[in-house]
Amino acid sequence: MATPLDPPAYPPAYPTAGEPQVGTATNRPAPEPAQPPTPVAMRATRITSDRLFAGAAEVQIDHRGAVYRLRQTALGKLILTK
Repeated sequence: MATPLDPPAYPPAYPTAGEPQVGTATNRPAPEPAQPPTPVAMRATRITSDRLFAGAAEVQIDHRGAVYRLRQTALGKLILTK
């Protein structure tokens, strides 16, 4: 029969200083964050402006029902307008 001075048969509710806290978040490695799949909108395709314009000074882009104009300036800059 156990006496009041015998240690309990189960781990104490609060570990004493210096004891590892088994089964708690303090001694488990942090899980690596999950990398979400790259959405289609974030993927990129590179096209040279020469190929895009194909000799034209302006390209019209239909984007979700709206038409945008991409123009080249005389200094080689690009201007996108709706």
